[in-house]
Amino acid sequence: MTRPLDIDTARRRYVTVCVLFWLPLGLTIAPLILLFTARGMTMTAIAGFFAAHSLTAAALELPTGGLSDVLGRRAVLAAAGLLNLVALTLQGLGTAPWLLGLGMALMGAGRALSSGPAEAWYVDFVHAYSGPGAEVRTGLARGSSATSAALAAGTLLGGALPWLLGAGPDLGAWLSEATSGRVLPLSVPLLLGAAVEIAFVLYVLTALPEPSRPSATLRDVLRDIPATVAGGLRLGARDALVRRVFLSAGAAGSALAAIELLTPGRAAALTGASESGAVLFAALACAGFICSGIGSHLAPLTARLAGTGERAVVVSLGTGASGLLLLGATAGSTGVGSVILAATGYGLVYLGLGAAGPSENDILHRRVASAVRATALSVQSLALQLVAALTGLIVGTLRPGPVPWLLGGIALLAGALLWIHRSGSASPDPGTTPLLNDESRSPSIVGPDLHQPDVGQSDAGR
Repeated sequence: MTRPLDIDTARRRYVTVCVLFWLPLGLTIAPLILLFTARGMTMTAIAGFFAAHSLTAAALELPTGGLSDVLGRRAVLAAAGLLNLVALTLQGLGTAPWLLGLGMALMGAGRALSSGPAEAWYVDFVHAYSGPGAEVRTGLARGSSATSAALAAGTLLGGALPWLLGAGPDLGAWLSEATSGRVLPLSVPLLLGAAVEIAFVLYVLTALPEPSRPSATLRDVLRDIPATVAGGLRLGARDALVRRVFLSAGAAGSALAAIELLTPGRAAALTGASESGAVLFAALACAGFICSGIGSHLAPLTARLAGTGERAVVVSLGTGASGLLLLGATAGSTGVGSVILAATGYGLVYLGLGAAGPSENDILHRRVASAVRATALSVQSLALQLVAALTGLIVGTLRPGPVPWLLGGIALLAGALLWIHRSGSASPDPGTTPLLNDESRSPSIVGPDLHQPDVGQSDAGR
């Protein structure tokens, strides 16, 4: 690194980056759809905006992961922050459908750019400082906990600010009149998020030192990215443990799609009105992020109690699956006992996914080298997004009731079960030799697969 850092300082900076990146996105969770509605957008248009976000993120996931491995973590993270800055500004101030759609697409691009570089920077530093077998699970767990805390705080603040501004009629009316209707109370959380993005970009550029890289021309970048992406994709084909991590990201995506699509309607049905249902959903989302953060914080302890990181994944994903099965079992019931059980199930889903993530990613980082680390994380994120999209389409065609919930629960349970064979013979997390050669920016697979090539699953890429 270009200036001396110790492990604790690097960990704190990684956690800070997680908070500064995810807080603005948390601020949008409660007001975004309501803001689009206030701008006169139909639900069809709003669905199109979210499709633009998802499709852009999926299309750019692997190329941008390769970009981070070629150009460096800091530059790509700063670019993600700048894209989110523009996106939040367009969403907060835009009134035309094309501006709002463009804002969502840019946010999808920022999401793709951000998938992996910060985590890759932290793991690169730890491995450079302490060797490739160094323990990274604790730092990953703290970063995941910080992400969940930032999302929870952002959700609460994003929901409270418009209400506080709207509580004083004169203030809300003055704000709208002074800006010719461009800034509504619902716009304020997004504009606050844009301000935080400025702080994020400045922090990334000043606090994340990197080793010097060979200067890369545009031709070099375009030439090296496909090779890096291909190397990342080959990881899953050549290494059973990495394949489990990628497949479990898909299992987690299926579970998250089910719970995020079905919970708002269930909340509205419980309260009897969409407005009060939205308030309940915001509270549940905040509680879910808190549970995810607690699970991430407990990930190192879970791994120690389980004996290995792989056994910890089994326990964690099994916990999440039990939560979804509990939600399915109580679907359609409004009794107090059923509501309590459903709320417990909701918390278990996020608790389990939060606990699984750090152990899964610790396994992943032991198997890949720095040259394709961000690309591997992008493959993991892509698996989550694609399976989540497919599950969403299936859930949308199913009749309300327990079956849609059980679909996500079965997928997550399968993710847990596919780790059992491997975890039964695992040793306690030895430092393994990375599967990719770390000496070339255009990586090549070296050496035989260190594990049997049987199929497996596991990860919550979140």
